[in-house]
Amino acid sequence: MKDVRLSRALVLEDRGGFPDGAGSLREEWNELGTVWAEMTPRTGRVTSGEEVALSRVKWRITVRAAPFGAPSRPEAGQRFREGERVFDIVSVVEGGPSAKWLICEAEEDRIK
Repeated sequence: MKDVRLSRALVLEDRGGFPDGAGSLREEWNELGTVWAEMTPRTGRVTSGEEVALSRVKWRITVRAAPFGAPSRPEAGQRFREGERVFDIVSVVEGGPSAKWLICEAEEDRIK
């Protein structure tokens, strides 16, 4: 694997549900911590809705590996946040000859 440059600080978040008082769960995102990452854009597509155009951009996000079960280890279904930008994690695989890195495939929605 090529040299990895961890130059972007991303907040790792996990989805949680809390009772809303009306018998349902209110969805919230809980901050698990900050990880340093290398981000590489992949492909994207634009979808037109009735009111707005929505673009979905795919990203390859590489972070330092963490043990299974560690809160700093990303999982599919979680997300990264960078300010107002949100990157939904689709898959996570180990990368490099010694599994030194985790490669996350993620998607970002942008409204135009």
